[in-house]
Amino acid sequence: RKALPMTISSSLNAGVAGLSANASRLAAISDNIANASTNGYKRVQTDFHSMALANSGGSYTAGGVRTTSTRLVEQNGSIVSTGSGTDIAVQDRGLIPVANLTAVEGGDETPQMLLTATGSFTTDSNGYLKTTSGLVLMGWELGEDGTLPAVARGNSDSLTPVQITKQPAAFPTTQITMGVTLPAAQTEAGAAGDDQVTTIEYIDNLGKRQNLTATFSPTVPATGSSNTWTLALDDAASTPARVGEYDIVFNDSRAAGGTIASVATTTGGAYDAGTGSVIVTLDSGPVEIFVGELNDTGGPMKQLSYDFQTSAITKDGSQAAQIQTYEIDSGGFVVATYDTGASRKLFQIPIVDVPNPNGLTAMDRQTFAPSADSGAYYLWDAGDGPVGEMVPFGLSESTTDVAGELTSMIQTQRAYSSNAKVIQTVDEMLQETTNIIR
Repeated sequence: RKALPMTISSSLNAGVAGLSANASRLAAISDNIANASTNGYKRVQTDFHSMALANSGGSYTAGGVRTTSTRLVEQNGSIVSTGSGTDIAVQDRGLIPVANLTAVEGGDETPQMLLTATGSFTTDSNGYLKTTSGLVLMGWELGEDGTLPAVARGNSDSLTPVQITKQPAAFPTTQITMGVTLPAAQTEAGAAGDDQVTTIEYIDNLGKRQNLTATFSPTVPATGSSNTWTLALDDAASTPARVGEYDIVFNDSRAAGGTIASVATTTGGAYDAGTGSVIVTLDSGPVEIFVGELNDTGGPMKQLSYDFQTSAITKDGSQAAQIQTYEIDSGGFVVATYDTGASRKLFQIPIVDVPNPNGLTAMDRQTFAPSADSGAYYLWDAGDGPVGEMVPFGLSESTTDVAGELTSMIQTQRAYSSNAKVIQTVDEMLQETTNIIR
């Protein structure tokens, strides 16, 4: 006698649970469709789980249904091209670190790191690279030489807001390639032994032009050929001016004719056979001068039966200049180009990865926060480890498939109606039971 009312009651509860479950699914579908055009949006998937209750006495008690909703962060949207070098997305696995602009402008030195799949960043009045929704790009600031200092990759403490200032910057010369051709005839017996002199203009630490004079003095033997030159380096800004002196012997063999056979150091930094360079200390600091490796037929310095030539001398550095343009490359580097044509890496943007991307906590503005379910995060260089490369001039589209969502909406509508029908049927059955009692 008690089984029938209990079974009817459980049917009613199951129908109510079905209505609630399908309403939750419809809410997720609505969100997905509403954000079909939202760059970086990750669709939500709703799964149904049956709730089974213990049954006895030959009757069945309905347990109903419950739902869980999962945001599929690991799914990637298609990447579309844009015209801005600071529009970025991640190819395949990984997310981009950002922070709230309000926290940064409020003076928070360690703002909470949030993660996003894509972003269209532009500079504001303070130079911060931010989105229109108020998310600031985070990265590691590089040294003046473009190198990355030691940083922690298991936490976000070393990340700073990417800020591009318009103040002028100077790029001192740090490397010179000594691409010269020395006349072999000057090292033969009876030659005049004339010095070959060239002046190399370099940039000091203040962006000022300075001169380094390279004097090549041949060794003239009594007989035969010495194939030997003395290279003297004199810096006009240094006192004393002589910063290095080297004795260079060249090969005259069939296989390696004209290449460097040996370099002996008299003064200045020692010749490094492994790199083919010497480091001399100018008034503005150390400068690496590449003369070439031993027996290297492709080296910059040669002795041949030809006139003295210096057209292949190259150097880095430029005078003080202002930033003209900037963009983010595939390695995650923020590269600024100055009005002198010089370029410099200012920041490196890491790509963040977690063991379970779908366990990230969804936040506002297509951002996510690490959680216990996502696991500990790690900051990778773009293209290293499990993460993909950065895609500049591109934005990641929403992962919503509108056709699929509309199909799911029809199914949800039918399921909702069916559950409502169950409740209506139970109501009618209870009414019949009441009529029997009457």
